[in-house]
Amino acid sequence: MALGWMTILQNVPWTDVIRNAPAVADGARKLWRKVAGKGGEGGNMQGVADAEQSPAAQLAALRAQVEALHGQMLASSEVIQALAEQNAQLIAHIEAHRRRLLWLAAGNAVALLLALAAWLR
Repeated sequence: MALGWMTILQNVPWTDVIRNAPAVADGARKLWRKVAGKGGEGGNMQGVADAEQSPAAQLAALRAQVEALHGQMLASSEVIQALAEQNAQLIAHIEAHRRRLLWLAAGNAVALLLALAAWLR
């Protein structure tokens, strides 16, 4: 079974994976910075709910938080998009290798049958 995995890993288009890796890593890093940087803002929700603030200030704070969440959602969707594209490329290459293996297996079966027929004569 390990031989099968080694064959698959050897046939992965590593040049494409390596070429796209920096973009995916940068996107993940940006997303992490946004999410990690907002960790201290969790207390702001409590501050927004304070009765001391005017309704306009509360609304402005909530709008700012919605915009920040929207930015995080866009950043995460870009990372997911990049990962999905890489996954699709890998699946296409694996499918091509699967078809090639089926043809090789069929060719080997025909060769085996011909060899058996020649040996039995």
